[in-house]
Order: sequence, then C-alpha cells, then structure tokens
Amino acid sequence: MIEDARGRIDYEERGSGPTIVLVPGSCSTGAAWRPVIATLNGRFRYVTTSLLGYGGTVERRTASDPAISHEAEVLESVVRRAGGRAHLVGHSFGGLVALAVAFRNQVSLASLVIVDAPALDVLRDRGEREHYRAFREMTKAYFAAFAGGNVEAIAAMIDFYGGAGTYASWPRRVRDYAVATTAVNILDWASAYGFALPGAALAAVEIPALVIRGGASHPAVQRANALLSECMSRAALATIETAAHFMIATHPNEVGCLIAQHVHRAEAGSRVVSMS
Repeated sequence: MIEDARGRIDYEERGSGPTIVLVPGSCSTGAAWRPVIATLNGRFRYVTTSLLGYGGTVERRTASDPAISHEAEVLESVVRRAGGRAHLVGHSFGGLVALAVAFRNQVSLASLVIVDAPALDVLRDRGEREHYRAFREMTKAYFAAFAGGNVEAIAAMIDFYGGAGTYASWPRRVRDYAVATTAVNILDWASAYGFALPGAALAAVEIPALVIRGGASHPAVQRANALLSECMSRAALATIETAAHFMIATHPNEVGCLIAQHVHRAEAGSRVVSMS
C-alpha cells in the first residue's frame, strides 16, 4: 500500500527481473492479473495496483471533476514507487489510464501495452460515427437503468463488452463486486468520455507500444484499438481471435505470451540504444 496525502493507493510487488506494472480495468483490483502472472512463470518483477475507487485505492474524482488526470496521478505514484523504467500494461479502462500516463510523460516508461481499451475519443476524432454511437447508446441506457433503480444495470455494460450472457456466467462474488462498484464505474465512463485522443498526441508517444484486442470483442472496441495502434508511431497491433474483452481471465496464456514477447523486444531495443 502507498500512503498518499490524498488517500491510500493499492500496491503489491513480487518477483525479479524487468518491472511490469499491471493495471486492471473497472470493477476489479490488481488480483485480476493473477491468471496472467501465473503464465509468466516468474520471469519478471510484477507490480499490481487498483484504480480509483476499487480495492484499497481511495477515490479522488467527483461527478463534477472526473478528469482522467486523477487516475494518471495515482498510477504515476505506483510507477515511481516501483522505481526504474517500468513496462506499463493496462486492461480496459486501465489501458486508457496507462495511455494518459504516457501522454503526460511525468514518469520514465520502458514500454506500453494497452489491452482492449475503451478508446472512445479516437472513434469520434476519426469520424467513426457508428462505432462511437454504439458506446454512447450503451452507456445512455445503462446510466438510465441504474438511475431508475436497477441495481444490476451494470450487467448490460458487461455483456456489451463480453457478449450476451457474460455477466450471468460470472461467479456470484464477481457479480456482487461489479454491482457494488457501479457508481465508480459510471465515474470511469465520465473519465473516458472526457479523455481527448487526437492523432497528434498519439503519434507523439515515443515508447514501444503494443495494442492487444479480442477478435470476439465488440466491433466498436476492436476498431478503437486498431485506430490506437495506427495512430501511435511505434505501436504494433495483436489480435487474439477467440478472445473477447475479459481476455486476461479467459485467455491468460495468450495475453501473457504477447506481453512477454513485447517486453523482451523492448528490453533488447533499449540495450541496443544504450550501447550505441
């Protein structure tokens, strides 16, 4: 745990080797990365955390100020505590926060991995109206249902990401946590909608990047992640064809393999640069 003047921040580390900071998405904690960590067989130093309002990380945002910069500041504290140059890996909304950290350039990063991020503004910026509208219509209905008293309104959002029946397939404790953190997730969407992703800013990200998307993810999510990879000058795109949004749980071997390959390439490139 990091003791910060603005509230505690989840922090846990294990292992040795190149440092990978693993950022979960909404409605989860650093524990969400355990399946992926298990597949990596202790080859790295793993640092996990939780985003604002989840786990032990204290919320800093408000409905009137949901800026993603608050999330980025927390993640920057985690990277500083980890020390050295970290490989920053974020899933879903955590991927957007990782990108915000890369934009701000306040901490030293060795590379970036974004996994199936809800990169809403890149769709809007690139004129992908139908895909952007898919997000807007889903969140509008979800927010209205929750405001109307549907305590399980978040199920529709989860099924948008993972496909029909995803929420119902989850263990009760996982569903209960999603329900309990619905208000936080709604703040996450406000943060995401307010995060501008102009092509020039994406092109200015100079570190090696990998964007991973699921071949069975919602088409709007797939397109958004493809655009992220196209706009970043040093990014590659990888598609796990049989995976949907929650791939760090359903396809940990494939996700872990892609992360490991990317980190090894970035480490090798860094050594070449340092010797030149």
